[in-house]
Amino acid sequence: MATIEEILQLETIDADIYRGGAHASQLQRTFGGQVAGQALVSATHTVDPAYRVHSLHGYFLRPGNPDQPTIFLVDRVRDGRSFCTRRVTGMQGGEAIFSMSASFGIPSDGLEHQDEMPPAPDPESIADPFLTRTEAQKSVFREWENFDIRIVPHEQMVRYERFAAQQRVWFRYRHRLPDDQVFHVCTLAYMSDMTLLGSAKVAHPDANPQSASLDHAMWFLRPFRADEWLLYDQTSPSAADGRALTQGRIFDAAGRMVAAVTQEGLARVGRQMPVDQHARRAQDSK
Repeated sequence: MATIEEILQLETIDADIYRGGAHASQLQRTFGGQVAGQALVSATHTVDPAYRVHSLHGYFLRPGNPDQPTIFLVDRVRDGRSFCTRRVTGMQGGEAIFSMSASFGIPSDGLEHQDEMPPAPDPESIADPFLTRTEAQKSVFREWENFDIRIVPHEQMVRYERFAAQQRVWFRYRHRLPDDQVFHVCTLAYMSDMTLLGSAKVAHPDANPQSASLDHAMWFLRPFRADEWLLYDQTSPSAADGRALTQGRIFDAAGRMVAAVTQEGLARVGRQMPVDQHARRAQDSK
């Protein structure tokens, strides 16, 4: 499968217009993290390096075709002394499939505090699932074979009282990445869409809902490396009306809170996504 370096390598088409390549995929729709990561890369290309991205808010408008490239149109909404804002639209076939606003700021001194990192077993004590899955299971997860994703086992979870659904996941990119912090931020934007909607299913272990990301928001709080262990502390405070709200806090191994995520996704029961050629391809590979 494509490396994250290949996925986040965009082609410049014209001023503020970029193209993200199509990469081999077994998914029915373009992975949402890929669209968000590529959109953020396109926005960073139009911002002075002195500004760091601190938040993004995106909406998944239509399912993307993984066999087609995506064109990203960047609108320079504002350039200020302390902050600047970009709006990015991802296009396929003349239609918008993704819309994102991203805010960048000049680093400055100010108040500082954070929640404590929740307890979790050492990631190395959890078996690498890619090594323990059956070949059929591996075919489904081969999309992310370059990512080390280890879900904390049910019996090792220390849960918050009164929370409806909780899940914790250790993850990292398996291979050394460039030192550029912007690259790690864009990689985390890709990674943040992994497993988060799954936290809503924890409270419904026997359900198989129709699932797809609807919107995605992130706040980048402190520098980090995406090729080192990060703990994704996930909760789903509510599911209703065919939608599930999920939230995540991301900590590095030293306990520093480096990012926060909120996402809403479909959680419909009684019907499944339509099967198309991409779904059949994934089924055939099992």
